[in-house]
Amino acid sequence: MTAPTDHTDALAPARTKARTLISVDAMGGDKGPAAVVAGCSLSARINPDIAFVLHGDSEQLTPLIAKYAELQGRCDVRHAADVVTMDDKPSQVVRTGKDTSMWSAIESVRTGDAAVAVSCGNTGALMALSMIRLRKLPGVNRPAIAVLYPAATAQGFNVMLDVGADIKADADDLMRFALMGVSYARNGMDIAKPRVGLLNVGTEEHKGRAELKEAYDLIRDHASDAGYAFVGFVEGGDISGDTADVIVTDGFTGNVAIKTGEGTASLIGARLREAFSYSILSRISSVLAYRSLMRLQQKIDPRRVNGGVFLGLNGTVVKSHGSADATGISAAIKLAAQLSANQFNDKLAARVAAALPAEGAAE
Repeated sequence: MTAPTDHTDALAPARTKARTLISVDAMGGDKGPAAVVAGCSLSARINPDIAFVLHGDSEQLTPLIAKYAELQGRCDVRHAADVVTMDDKPSQVVRTGKDTSMWSAIESVRTGDAAVAVSCGNTGALMALSMIRLRKLPGVNRPAIAVLYPAATAQGFNVMLDVGADIKADADDLMRFALMGVSYARNGMDIAKPRVGLLNVGTEEHKGRAELKEAYDLIRDHASDAGYAFVGFVEGGDISGDTADVIVTDGFTGNVAIKTGEGTASLIGARLREAFSYSILSRISSVLAYRSLMRLQQKIDPRRVNGGVFLGLNGTVVKSHGSADATGISAAIKLAAQLSANQFNDKLAARVAAALPAEGAAE
């Protein structure tokens, strides 16, 4: 890893502790605090170097934590009376959400009490609060959510962004997404010269909306200076292929793409279970192929890569799926811990993006 960037000072108090502190919004998500605490327990068993600041209703959280021996002495509960629901509007949360568990979780990162915030809650509200409390880094006009998407690449994943931070993105935003994605791939996945693809309805240069064609030129022209290889337009089938290491798109398209992939993986798993339970012979075959089926399940299980990283903020936030169970939440916490240990790659990405002036900077 490179040395800390200009924006790591706020995290220094968290890193001087014996364990890395992960700030967790314990009340966010569809499955409630029981699943979140169970996910923390799974992570605690695997990684002895992390501890948690859990934000939410202390009367609910304290007895849940007491069920897990590995969490004893490793959890600090901070009471927050209110919860951000999936139906709450981001603007409303920004105005009236100071007593929510989500606000409290982000605030712990802002003050340096914790290294990373993790939440399963409302994505729009989480992004809005993160932008208000943590602020955007210089050179970033529009933050992005980056995910690791299972792919046929040598590392087994590619980086795709944006996947839901904002449904809009103009050509300049897509250019900055590319730079942030490149830095994430280079520093988080050890790819010396990442390949960048711009998602489109076809690979021909004349296809797509006007902003995509403009972004094509911008990303291509910055390739040599930023140290990446631009492979041009890529299609939906290339997201899980070996064409690019970084897939750049707007938040609307990216969000549809990842949820389509997750739904497809779930469907394949369900159909395989149906096929192997069809008859006695198929059940016997499933026993013989058990190890191979388990390997396949691990490769297509969306829970093991659960967690999107907010890139372009002066602080580290990991967004877990709202429907995540304990396994998925544990995966998001694992990602958060890795980002903290590596001094967080989106700060490096933001420094690359800072090479381009932010909108209005000249004014």
